[in-house]
Amino acid sequence: MTTPDPIEQGSYPPVPPPYVAAADSAYGAPGDVSPKLLLPAVLLCFFLGSLGIHRFYVGKVGTGIAMILTLGGLGIWTLIDFIMLLVGVFKDKEGRVLKQWT
Repeated sequence: MTTPDPIEQGSYPPVPPPYVAAADSAYGAPGDVSPKLLLPAVLLCFFLGSLGIHRFYVGKVGTGIAMILTLGGLGIWTLIDFIMLLVGVFKDKEGRVLKQWT
């Protein structure tokens, strides 16, 4: 005589899938919004992007210094950051996305 399988009988509740964090959100939880405003970051990137001032604003001091030393990756890094800011995927030091304009 075999015992009936409780899963086949439906007596166990379904097990939710395990939580897997997004690979690019090592610091902040997925979906977190930064308290930093997007408008100042966009303006800083547009006018002083090659100096990396927008990166200092969001707390990324190390990459801000690297942008100063490379003049914003000769403008390419600045352009990429500017596009990321406009699209809404640029993150602060904590891994939170800048979403609020004002």
